[in-house]
Amino acid sequence: MSEFTMETDADGVAVITWDVPGRSMNVMSMAGWDELEAIVDEVLADEAVKGIVLTSGKDSFAGGMDLGVIAKMKEAGAEGLLNGILRIHGLMRRIERAGMDPKTLKGGKPIAAALPGTALGIGLELPLCCHRIFAADNPKAKIGLPEIKVGIFPGAGGTTRLSRKLGAMAASPLLLEGKLNDPAKAKAAGVIDEVVPAGELMERAKAWVLSATDADIVKPWDQKGYKFPGGAPYHPSGFMTFVGASAMVNGQTQGVYPAAKALLSAVYEGALVPFDTALKIEARWFTSVLMNPSSEAMIRSLFLNKEALEKGANRPEAPDQKVARVGVLGAGMMGAGIAYVSANAGVEVVLIDRDQAAADKGRAHSEALLDKGVARKKVTPQKKAEVLGRITATSDLDALKGCDLIVEAVFEDPKVKAEMTRKVEAVVGADAIFATNTSTLPITELAKASQRPEQFIGIHFFSPVDKMLLVEIIKGAKTGDRAVAKALDFVRQIRKTPIVVNDARFFYANRCIIPYINEGIRMVAEGVEPALIENAARLVGMPLGPLQLVDETSIDLGVKIARATKAAMGDAYPDDAVDEVLFWMADEGRLGRKSNSGFYAYDEKGKRTGIWEGLAARYPVSDDQPDVTEVQHRLLFAQVLEAVRAFEDGVLTDIREGDVGAILGWGFAPWSGGPFSWLDLLGAGRAVEICEALEAEHGARFEAPALLRRMAASGATFYGEYGDGRAAAA
Repeated sequence: MSEFTMETDADGVAVITWDVPGRSMNVMSMAGWDELEAIVDEVLADEAVKGIVLTSGKDSFAGGMDLGVIAKMKEAGAEGLLNGILRIHGLMRRIERAGMDPKTLKGGKPIAAALPGTALGIGLELPLCCHRIFAADNPKAKIGLPEIKVGIFPGAGGTTRLSRKLGAMAASPLLLEGKLNDPAKAKAAGVIDEVVPAGELMERAKAWVLSATDADIVKPWDQKGYKFPGGAPYHPSGFMTFVGASAMVNGQTQGVYPAAKALLSAVYEGALVPFDTALKIEARWFTSVLMNPSSEAMIRSLFLNKEALEKGANRPEAPDQKVARVGVLGAGMMGAGIAYVSANAGVEVVLIDRDQAAADKGRAHSEALLDKGVARKKVTPQKKAEVLGRITATSDLDALKGCDLIVEAVFEDPKVKAEMTRKVEAVVGADAIFATNTSTLPITELAKASQRPEQFIGIHFFSPVDKMLLVEIIKGAKTGDRAVAKALDFVRQIRKTPIVVNDARFFYANRCIIPYINEGIRMVAEGVEPALIENAARLVGMPLGPLQLVDETSIDLGVKIARATKAAMGDAYPDDAVDEVLFWMADEGRLGRKSNSGFYAYDEKGKRTGIWEGLAARYPVSDDQPDVTEVQHRLLFAQVLEAVRAFEDGVLTDIREGDVGAILGWGFAPWSGGPFSWLDLLGAGRAVEICEALEAEHGARFEAPALLRRMAASGATFYGEYGDGRAAAA
């Protein structure tokens, strides 16, 4: 079946409709490009056609490019990829010039884009070639170029066209941040031309096509005397813009994200030359980025793997488990956050706490978040009322009757959790699934308080719940498939990304992030300059250095985890050197951001002012400092080796979940694609060499796991062996 069709009406307007069969949203495929090219050539050559409207047969316009197109072009290497991109540019340029005489710029056919809804990536680049863009007044629609978020940039002419249409400064949020706008904001930003009532979309687009003049369809950059908005790089104002942009990009990316630098280079170099040459420059930079292993890893983890997990790649066979009514036990920050995201997704919520005042306070958290949305015009008063109307705050456990899922988020104490489990199971129906929100307590042990352990599961939300995308689902020893399916369906229902792991100390996320924090603290005790530790982490792509991270999560929480871990592990406990620093900080009353005092000093408004000077008095900085690479290796390998061990042990059963979970859960160097992708980029052989050097210098915690050694010996890669979701022990 065709992806593009064309019909010409009685007025001579050819309507090209994009409607990919079997998809809820259009994506551009190889077949689609071929069909579109043939139709465009046909209508431009047809003298009976007076103009063209490009639209969609779906509620949205398009969601972007089918990544299979890029994969196919890459099979021919860099040259094949470049030629494929240049072919796309050629088609887009034919649409833009629309058959006009190249010298007089007359005789072209007006082409309008009519967007019924969301237009992303190629779904916006294609309209940008058209002569006027109409969008339906659909506040739920998103319009933008989000490619930078998955490690690439708009390479089908979008970078060149948008920067020349808006100027580098105005285009930067859309290109460098991947900012998405609703139609009204897209029009205000100058991205699209008109927002019209949905029922008038085609009528208005056709009317414009029939009334457009030769002058209406010549793009600014094709007109004589065109000047780059805001000034080209050699113009005084443009010079300052590009200097500032370069500093901003390098400051935010630390030079480890190739796409941002390539995008800026394409805009800068393109602004110095004629438009068609600028397109070739964009194509070359785009090819360079696509051939970069970092971009390939980011696309795989942040797009392909993430999408697969959200669609239920590891969901067990079970009937649909969509949640109708969820009971949330505990109205503190975690419980209140869970209640908010649930109600915001359309789920009825019963929010329980020990008394009515505490429950009401938890509901007020949702009201405060909604009020912020109203103030920013992202939430309507009606939407606010609907969401709040779904939250029943009470201290009465009987209100939980009828809930098909319970999410317990009470104090992290096994006795308290056990008591709540018994009380709630006496109230709710026999089919209800009971989930405990915990970051450290073993699920199998907590399930012993349940009369139905097969219906007991762990759901670990990350704080703040409304912002963090990841949710870790933990299977206890007796957890059944229906409980897993229920948890997965719920997490997807509230628009989060789930990973499923087996029960073990710290599960997966905390198992990996705690060693990162500990390694940073350990280096402080050794006399490594704290600023070196923090900056080395950021320079390798971590969003926060380990010392800042422990300040943000609170030092007393670290002390609590350390004491519990030591009690469980006894003589095998490996982190006494870390505890010496951490316990001293806690004894000094320096508990992190919440006390405005931790490894960092803070002003009265809670703003960090630098590393606390008292730290050096207790742990003097050594004259002999390690180089940045050694510090980075210590910080990264502390995490990735735990990820490999978790996979080896069967806690993690899918490396795709390991990579996605690492990036979304604690921000592991997104440029790398995650721990397993990074090891593949590095090569198992090189990774083992680094491990051996670190182990010799710093101890057994850096010993290379047997799985990594086996892969080094055979030359295998993680994605080569396990990229299809197979477990290590399979």
